Amino acid sequence: MNQNDLWKVIYEDYIPDHEPLREALFTLGNGYFATRGAAEECDAGGCHYPGTYLAGGYNRARSEVSGRIVENEDLVNWPNWLSLTFRHENGNWFRIDDVELLHFRQELDLYRGVIKRTLKFREEDGKETSLISRRFVDMNNPHFAGIEWTITPENWSGKIQIRSALDGTVINSGVPRYRDLSSAHLQPLEIGQFDDESIYLRVQANQSKTRVVQAARTRAYHGEKEIFVERQYFKKVGYVAHLFDLQCYEKQAVRIEKIVSFFSSRDRAITEPVLEARNVLSDAGMFEELLESHAHAWAELWHRCDIDIKDGDTTQMILRLHIFHILQTASNNTIGLDVGIPARGWHGEAYRGHIFWDELFVFPFLNLQLPELARSLLMYRYHRLPAARRAARKAGCRGAMYPWQSGSNGREESQVVHLNPKSGKWDPDNTYLQRHVGVAIAFNIYQYYEATRDIEFLTAYGSEMMFEIARFWSSLATYNEKREKFEINGVVGPDEFHTQYPDSDKPGLSNNAYTNVMAVWVLRTALDFIDLLSDTRKRELFTDLKIDDEEIERWEEISRNMFVPFMDNGIISQFEGYEKLKELDFEKYRKKYGDIQRLDRILKAEGDSPNRYKVSKQADVLMLFYLLSADELESLFRRIGYQFNRETIPDMVDYYIKRSSHGSTLSRLVYSWVFSRTDREESYHIFQESLKSDFEDIQGGTTAEGIHLGAMAGTVDMI
Repeated sequence: MNQNDLWKVIYEDYIPDHEPLREALFTLGNGYFATRGAAEECDAGGCHYPGTYLAGGYNRARSEVSGRIVENEDLVNWPNWLSLTFRHENGNWFRIDDVELLHFRQELDLYRGVIKRTLKFREEDGKETSLISRRFVDMNNPHFAGIEWTITPENWSGKIQIRSALDGTVINSGVPRYRDLSSAHLQPLEIGQFDDESIYLRVQANQSKTRVVQAARTRAYHGEKEIFVERQYFKKVGYVAHLFDLQCYEKQAVRIEKIVSFFSSRDRAITEPVLEARNVLSDAGMFEELLESHAHAWAELWHRCDIDIKDGDTTQMILRLHIFHILQTASNNTIGLDVGIPARGWHGEAYRGHIFWDELFVFPFLNLQLPELARSLLMYRYHRLPAARRAARKAGCRGAMYPWQSGSNGREESQVVHLNPKSGKWDPDNTYLQRHVGVAIAFNIYQYYEATRDIEFLTAYGSEMMFEIARFWSSLATYNEKREKFEINGVVGPDEFHTQYPDSDKPGLSNNAYTNVMAVWVLRTALDFIDLLSDTRKRELFTDLKIDDEEIERWEEISRNMFVPFMDNGIISQFEGYEKLKELDFEKYRKKYGDIQRLDRILKAEGDSPNRYKVSKQADVLMLFYLLSADELESLFRRIGYQFNRETIPDMVDYYIKRSSHGSTLSRLVYSWVFSRTDREESYHIFQESLKSDFEDIQGGTTAEGIHLGAMAGTVDMI
C-alpha cells in the first residue's frame, strides 16, 4: 500500500451480496445530511439501497403487526437524489447488474470525501462502454451535493438518452426486520422546474410535517465545453425527471454533471425551502469548483483530526475510515442543528436513527478535536431536559430521567415489545430500564468541562443537567436498614441480556454494580459542581430547581453509603444474585449455532432465557474500568465504605470475558481498553478485532443497516 492508498478504501471486484455493506461504508455525509454509497443508476431493491437521511429528520408511524399496534419514530429515508442513468436508442436503462463487467474499481477517497467508481462493461448487443462516476456531499456548503459521470463509447457511436431524476416515491425498507411495520413516511407536495435545466421536488413527512426540498441541475459537456440539449420534462406523483439526448462518438468522452441542493423546514435563516433551494442552485458553480471547496473543507478537518500511526497499512486506513464517519455524522455543519449522535450514524435505518448511550464513546474524541461541536451536541440533551423531567415524574421520581432511546423530542422511543427474528415471537423489551444513560450524559458533561474548562457552558447549562440527573439517582435510591446501605432496584445494566430474575415476572434487577457505583460518581460530581458556581448562579439555580440543604445532605449521604454486591471470590458481582445463576455451556452453543453473539435470541427461540445464566452481551462491571482509573475507583469505593483491591482487576476481566458473547460491537472495545493496563499484547489483539468490526461486518449483516459509531469512535479514542 502506498501512502496515498492509506487514505482510500478500494474494492476491485463487484460482488452484489457485498453491496449493502459497501453502501454503508461508502456513505457520504456532511453533518447535515448523508446518502449511502449506492450506485446512481440503481433504485432500492435486491442488493441496492440508496438511502438519504437528514440529521434529526424523524417521523412517527403506527403499525399493526401480529395483532399488535406498534408505534415507532423512524429516521426518514428522504427522496433519492442520486438517480442518474442512460440508455441507447430503443434500449434498456443501464444498470450495473444487467451488463457484463469487464473492469470494476470503486474507491472512497477519505481525504477528499469522494466516491469514485470506474467501470468498463459490455451490453447484450456487444457495445462496450467505460463509465467513471464521482460523487461528493459537500462539507463546505451543507446544502450541496454533486455527481459527475464520464461516459466513453469504446466500440460504438450513436445517440443515448440521459435520465436525471429526484425520486420521492421511496419508503423506509433498509432493515429487513422492520419491513412489517409502516414504512411510508413521505407525502409528496410539489414538483416542478425552476428553468430549462433545473427540477425540484418538495415532500413532507406525514406526521412530523418536516418538509424537505431537493433541486437538481443537470448539464452535459464535451471536455469543458457545455453541450446545449433540449430536455424533456417528466413527472408523476412524487417523482420528477429531466431526459435529454446526446450524440456520442467512439473513444470520445461525454461528461454529465448533476448538482443538487437540499433544504428542509428545520433549517435556520430561511423563508421557505423551495426558494432557498432555487437561490443556491442558481448560484452554484460547476462540479469541479464545488468539489475543490468541499475538498478544502475536508483538508481543514483532517488537519485537526487525523491520527498518524506507524503500525500497519490496514490499521491506518481503517482508523481514518472511522474518523471519516465520525465527521460525516457530526461536523461543523451540525453546530446549532439540535441533533444528537445517533448510534448508527446517519448511515442507515437500524435503531431508527435514535440516540443511545453510544455518544459516551464519541465525546472524548470531539472534546479534544472539535470542542465547539461537542458543546452543540450536549445542547441536544439540554433542550430535552423538560422531557426527561416529565419522564421522571411519571416514574415517581424527581429530577431528570433521560430515555434509553431518544429521537425528536426526548421521549422514550424504546419498544415495549420486541419481535425476535429467530423465534418470530414478541418478547417484552425491558431494555428501556437502562437508566445508566443518565450516567453517560453526566459523564459527557464532566469530560467536556475537563477538556475545555468552558465555565460558561457549565454555569448556564451543564450544572443544571448534572443536578437534575443527580436528583434522579437520589430519588431512585432506597435505604436498606438491615444493610445500612442505599440500594437501586428495578434497573437493567449495560449487559442487556439480563432484564429480570429467572423466578420473577417483574422486570428489572437489584443493585447492578455499574449503575450503583456510577450513581455515586454522579452524586459526588454534582457536589463538586456546586463549588464551581458563582454565588449568584448557585442561588438562581437552587431557587429554580428548589434544591435545599436537606437535598444536598441526602446526596452526600447516598454517595457515602451505596451498596455494591461482591461474590465470595472477591469479584464485583454484576448485580445482586448474579452468583446464583447457572453457568452456560458456551462450547455447546458454538458447535450448534456457530455465531452466538446474540445468545439472547438463540436461547429465547429455544424456549429458554439468558436471565438464567452467567452470560453477558457486552461489558457491564468492566465498564467501570473503562470510564474510571484504578485510582478513581479506589477513591469511590473508599467513599462508600468498601476496600477495593486493584490487584483483583485481572481476575475480574478474566472472569467476565469468559462469560461474554460480544453481542455488541462496543464489547471488544471495552475489553481491549481494560486489558491495556494488564496485558498489552492481548489488548492490541482485541483492539484489532474491534477495529475491523464494521469494516469486515463481524456481526454478519448489521453494518449494512448503519455503521456502529460508538465502536468506531472508541477505537479512535483508544489510539
